[in-house]
Amino acid sequence: MSELTNTRDDRKGFRWRLLTTVSAVALACFGAGAVLAADDDSDRPSLWIELGGQLSRLDDSQQAFAPALMDARPSMFSPSQKFEGLSPYSVDETGKLSFQPDGSNWIFSASVRYGRSNVRKDVHQQSYPKSFATHFTYYGSYLLYHFPAVANKFADTSVMADESHAILDFQAGKDVGLGVFGNANGSSVLGLGVRYAQFSSKSNIALKSDPDWHRLYKYFTDSHFNPTRIRWPLGQPYHSNAASLTATRSFHGIGPSISWTASSPFAGNTKNGELALDWGLNAAVLFGRQKAKTHHQTTGRYSIGTNYNHAARPITFQGPATPDHTRLRAVIVPNVGGFAGLTFRVENLKMSAGYRADLFFGAMDGGIDMPKKENVGFYGPFAAVSIGIGG
Repeated sequence: MSELTNTRDDRKGFRWRLLTTVSAVALACFGAGAVLAADDDSDRPSLWIELGGQLSRLDDSQQAFAPALMDARPSMFSPSQKFEGLSPYSVDETGKLSFQPDGSNWIFSASVRYGRSNVRKDVHQQSYPKSFATHFTYYGSYLLYHFPAVANKFADTSVMADESHAILDFQAGKDVGLGVFGNANGSSVLGLGVRYAQFSSKSNIALKSDPDWHRLYKYFTDSHFNPTRIRWPLGQPYHSNAASLTATRSFHGIGPSISWTASSPFAGNTKNGELALDWGLNAAVLFGRQKAKTHHQTTGRYSIGTNYNHAARPITFQGPATPDHTRLRAVIVPNVGGFAGLTFRVENLKMSAGYRADLFFGAMDGGIDMPKKENVGFYGPFAAVSIGIGG
């Protein structure tokens, strides 16, 4: 009986010793985890400096310049509207400062994006008429005459266009909770702030065309030609049409903005190298001014050339008077955007790459004689490098 009692006592003692050991190990692990967490928090940089760039596809259309004088442009040539647009691409420069006080979930940031593009085009299209040859018998001699072309059909398009854009953001955001998609090291930041945007463009377009150069012929019989019925060129009428447009457009606006950015690490750690999936959305309403100033004119000349002395009797006519148009008005421009990408981080160094888009609805007046709202958009791949300081 005493042996059974001793066995039970030994079992109770073993259970107690096992529980004590497990509790001690758990407390030790918790303490070590708390120390590591504190160390990680203390090593977290309080300031991040980011520099990057983006290859942007521009969505900034304008009304095509197509004066009635150019309606007779020969179909064999490409239309001038094909060459008149602004550059479809720009290389943007980006920068961002983010500050997070120690022990706080608040993040304060300021960012800027600036880009510009230009286009220079001189497109010349023309026909290449051959000399006209005619022959006849003159007092028994066979004669061959060549009449060279004194003009040709042509269409010239000359374009000089510049565009620039700048976007500034000031935001205060808060990490509203860890554990994005079940990842304890992820982040989800909601931000409120102010966005300022400035867009401007200048265009200078010149069009020239001779749409209908041709030869005039006449069949006739002359006693000098023994007699021979010949086809003889009497003249080469041609037009010389010209049109030009200068346009300056701009938008300046500022307004409240909201954003949501998230990051979810999925491989590695910050000590040896970590990969994270990043994404975000942003929206803003900008209140600002939209301005457009345009001037265009047309001039035409008609000339009757001859094959005898190449003289011309030009007749010049001006197109209808087109006074300068200057428009200035207050507008409200909605803005939405977003991005997605990957980030590789090693301690205080981050390298990011992805795709970003921003669209501003009705930001520019792209009209010539009348207002015409046009959207402005920037979308394309981006890359950035960030360095953490402090902590």
